[in-house]
Amino acid sequence: MSFDRRQFLGGSMVFAGAMVFGAPAVLGQAKPRVVVIGGGAGGATAAKYIAKDSNGAIAVTLVEPNAKYQTCFHSNLYLGGFRDYASITHDYGALKKKHGVNVVKDRATKIDREKKEVILASGKKLPYDRLVVSPGIDLKYDSVPGWSEAAEQTMPHAWKPGAQTLLLRKRLDAVPNGGVIVMVAPPNPYRCPPGPYERISMMAHALKKARKDRCKIFVIDPKETFSKQALFQEGWENHYKGMVEWLGPKVHDGLKSVDPKTNTVVTGFETYKNAALVNVIPAQMAGAIARDAQLANASGFCAIDPASMQSAVDKNIYVLGDASIAGDMPKSAFSANSQAKVAAMKIRGELTSSRTFDARYTNTCWSLIQTDDCVKVGGAYEPKDGKIAASSTFVSQTKESAELRKQTQAENMGWYAGITADIFG
Repeated sequence: MSFDRRQFLGGSMVFAGAMVFGAPAVLGQAKPRVVVIGGGAGGATAAKYIAKDSNGAIAVTLVEPNAKYQTCFHSNLYLGGFRDYASITHDYGALKKKHGVNVVKDRATKIDREKKEVILASGKKLPYDRLVVSPGIDLKYDSVPGWSEAAEQTMPHAWKPGAQTLLLRKRLDAVPNGGVIVMVAPPNPYRCPPGPYERISMMAHALKKARKDRCKIFVIDPKETFSKQALFQEGWENHYKGMVEWLGPKVHDGLKSVDPKTNTVVTGFETYKNAALVNVIPAQMAGAIARDAQLANASGFCAIDPASMQSAVDKNIYVLGDASIAGDMPKSAFSANSQAKVAAMKIRGELTSSRTFDARYTNTCWSLIQTDDCVKVGGAYEPKDGKIAASSTFVSQTKESAELRKQTQAENMGWYAGITADIFG
């Protein structure tokens, strides 16, 4: 199946058009106020659709510290040389001009749930009737022995967008032929389950293209298995034979420590000294603003009502994307976008007494292994037995034809154009 920008937007418009049916204007009173924290795939989508589908009946404010947003999704393709940096960078101009969203360039520092206010770094307070929290993830710097926030400048993670992405690309380009790269993969749950392994593929592609095929990439993984494992390992064998070695916990016997001063990684099985590049992707948790507001439970992530994305601890707050506990849905941009549309519909219904529909969610994650060799996994989801449960799933198969893999990559690129237009356009 081909997947292009027009089809993605068409599907979104059908859904959005259904939502706007019966949404009355609120006359003779102040508009209800919605504040959205975080301008990524979840937050920006929610802000757009609440403003758009309420026909301006709801005042929407989006709080985001960055004037431009670099997507984590497709940042691996930037590392591999398939995209330039400008192509994965987006601004909020259309949200303001086309949809009337008030975009505030500031950082939310506190949520006062009792007063229903968001306090910004500037000291300004934003009152709300409903709050959408989509802060993404924070990193657990102490989850990797020897690593720290300061060490990310030497051993970059690049699991948050922006400067770290640029740094990892710079370090990758500087790896000499024959150099060793060590990736420390994250434990579950984490942002973008196939992401580390697509990154390995894109690193290997960039090295091979630069005629550095004597390089070796070691993956130190705390997990026994990983997303699309058979597909990635088939691709590594076909395209990068001898370059990639994945080591599960039974093989490496545990990660003991890293030393940023010498770029050394110590496991129970082997010590990798003076690596040319060490990419540490640590354990993760919901962004601090959500945790500080006590929206997260002991897992570090936020429980939600699967029928609406409403916080399990505060009916006036909705939590989206990577910060949420979304059942069978992975922590992906597609998931966040899908969840945002459900939350926007529910919030619009609550605040304008208009019609809503049962929640339905979708997700697809594409991963590029080599030029025109792309694989995917995904599914449809619905509320069931107290969680968001998969109602159907699909995954690429090993030994697929080159033509099918090429079509899958065309879908991948079409999806990116479509979803970024849907989020920011």
